[in-house]
Amino acid sequence: MLATPAEARLTITLGSPVIEPMPFALPTFVDEGGAGELAANISSVIAADLAGTGLFAQIPPNAYIQQITSFDTAVSYPDWQAINAQALITGAVQASGGQVAVKFCLHDVFANGTLEDCLQFAGDAGSWRRVAHKVADAVYSRITGESGYFDSRVVFVSEAGPKSERQKRLAVMDYDGANVSYLTDSSSIVLAPRFSPAGDRILFTSYSSGFPQIYVMDVANLAIRGLGEQPGTMTFAPRFSPDGQTVVFSLERGGNTDIYSLNVNGGGLRQLTNSPAIETAPSFSPDGSQIVFESDRSGNQQLYVMPASGGEGTRISGGAGRYGTPVWSPRGDYIAFTKQNAGRFHIGVMLADGTEEKLLTSSYIDEGPTWSPNGRVIMFTRQDPGGDPMLYSVDVSGRNLKRIQTGTAASDPAWSPLLP
Repeated sequence: MLATPAEARLTITLGSPVIEPMPFALPTFVDEGGAGELAANISSVIAADLAGTGLFAQIPPNAYIQQITSFDTAVSYPDWQAINAQALITGAVQASGGQVAVKFCLHDVFANGTLEDCLQFAGDAGSWRRVAHKVADAVYSRITGESGYFDSRVVFVSEAGPKSERQKRLAVMDYDGANVSYLTDSSSIVLAPRFSPAGDRILFTSYSSGFPQIYVMDVANLAIRGLGEQPGTMTFAPRFSPDGQTVVFSLERGGNTDIYSLNVNGGGLRQLTNSPAIETAPSFSPDGSQIVFESDRSGNQQLYVMPASGGEGTRISGGAGRYGTPVWSPRGDYIAFTKQNAGRFHIGVMLADGTEEKLLTSSYIDEGPTWSPNGRVIMFTRQDPGGDPMLYSVDVSGRNLKRIQTGTAASDPAWSPLLP
């Protein structure tokens, strides 16, 4: 850290019903040695991260009056006030020995030119995008008062080939669709990948044995092992507990599907529901005390909450239509879900007691929500008639709907925690 933060001035209140994007200026960071195009690339990623939230609006660089030629350049605040920049981000990049270091300052332009924060991040030159995301997270957090979500990854199912012979494999990417890499081949169908709370493992369902079974992958070396295989059963829809020690999932035996849990090492199988209905898609509350799931015990798909130890559960969905794929926000306030009603699919949120239901999207098919690490953004799968599935994101308020560019058809996203 290069300086002590001044008293808070720059602020965006995320709970406001109307949010005007905050105008910001970000001159290309200065090359202080060995950075070359890296300085421009890092600047571009930071600007894209902030503008992509819909909370910030970048002022075009050709409108800038002052040119920042050195990290030590004295800022002429009247020049930035003249173009209505509320926030100004200045910085410099240095690269040597396979490392890259970025130092930057956040300025409150209209608060008498107050210097808000100066920080520095460093990393391997090959991970320069991560360094840029960390800078953007710091700026976002400073202005909104919430943690960021840019330095995170998303695991998803990459799809290719004709729909009659669809090939599916697990892939992982930066939150914005960059740096896609593949974790499995396309020799068997894979579904429902889910990160562990620490981001070091991924649960998923695979048909490699000919019927669905749960597997766990070590992210560091891509080693895969089966998890709690039970003869004569199918297991699917897995998800980790908040402490990463327990897996909750659906198990089908003899035509009946209930929710079970077991230790992540494969022992201690425990049945949590006991109903002739189909009960699936379990998700823990952040404190690990409750589980939300979907069940058709009432005649169609609805959402229920039960203690983590199991039980009947209490129905929380009450509107028209069918509800499924619930997932608890990491902040614990909302549950996101898929809703099907009157021929349309929606991504929605409700409080944990089922009140304050709000539909965020509407489409031919919208399904499978996953939360950003800070609980502010939801990513999901969208498919138009006759089209391929694609990934989209939307703010929890319903604003800023946008497509994530993955390069291939994509489905079943699951967000990681912030990277260490």
